[in-house]
Amino acid sequence: MPSLGFIGLGNMGMPMALNFLAVHPQRMTVTGRSKERAERAIAAGARWVATPREVATASQIVVLMVPDLPQVMELLFSTGGIAEAEGDVAVVVCSSVAPAGIRELDLRLRRQTDDRMRIVDAPVSGGVEGAAAATLSIMVGGDATTVSAVLPVLRLFGTPVHLGPLGSGDVAKACNQLIVAATIAAISEASVIAERSGIDLDALLSLLQQGYAGSRVLETKRQRLVDRDYTASGVARYMVKDLGFAAATAAETASFTPVLDGLRVSFDALVAQGLGDFDLAVMHRYVESQSRSE
Repeated sequence: MPSLGFIGLGNMGMPMALNFLAVHPQRMTVTGRSKERAERAIAAGARWVATPREVATASQIVVLMVPDLPQVMELLFSTGGIAEAEGDVAVVVCSSVAPAGIRELDLRLRRQTDDRMRIVDAPVSGGVEGAAAATLSIMVGGDATTVSAVLPVLRLFGTPVHLGPLGSGDVAKACNQLIVAATIAAISEASVIAERSGIDLDALLSLLQQGYAGSRVLETKRQRLVDRDYTASGVARYMVKDLGFAAATAAETASFTPVLDGLRVSFDALVAQGLGDFDLAVMHRYVESQSRSE
C-alpha cells in the first residue's frame, strides 16, 4: 500500500482516514489548521506534521477533502504547500470542484513540479454514513497511469470507478448532485402536501421507500424529515456550488435543464433565508415557509 497523506479531517474526511488507518496504521501523514481536530486520526496511527509540504514529502499519494477549489489551491501553492515537496506525488482531490478549474490546477501543478505531481479528481457521494461505512461512490477522473496508482487507496473508502480524463469525476459529481437535489426537493414538497392532508408522514415515507419512489436519499433523510432534525450532515449551502458546476457543464454541452434551473432558484433562496448551514433535509422547512406565505 502506498504511503498516504490526508488533509481535510472534517465530517467526511475523518471517517475516510480512519478506514484507511484501520487496515494500514502508521502509513498515513496528516496536517490541518488544528492538531486537536486530527486527534482521532493520530490516535489511530497517523503522524502529524506542520505543513502540506511535509505531508507530500512523506507520501506517495495525498488525499484532499476540503470545501472548494480555493482551499485546494492554497494547499498546493501557498508557502509550505504541496508543490514545494520534491518527490513524485499523486494528489487526489475528493472535494466537489469545477471540472475546468481542476484541469487548470493540474496543468499548473505539473508545470511547477516538472511533471512530478499530477492530480486525480475523485469526488464522493454517500454522505457521512457512507464515509463511515466505507461504501462511498467515488467518481474518478485522470490519466490511466495515475488513476491505477491511487485505486488501491480509494477502494478503502468505497467503490471507485474511473470515468475518463481529468475533470470527468467532477462532471459526474455535478450530475449526482442534480439528482440528489431534485430528490430531496421532491420529497420535501410531497411531505408538506401529505402532512397538510392529514397523512402520517412517518408511515407514508416508510411506505414510499418500498416502491418506485424509494431512493438512498429517502432512506437516509426519512427520519430527519419526520423529526424535523436539520442538524448538518450534508450542508445545504454546498449544493449551490455544486448546482453551479452542473449549470456550467450544461452550458458547455448545450443541454436543456429545466429541473436544474428550478433547483438553483430554490437553493439560492434557501441559503438567502439563512438555512444554508443546515442539512439538505432543511429543504422541508423552506418548502413549508414558502407555502405558508402564499
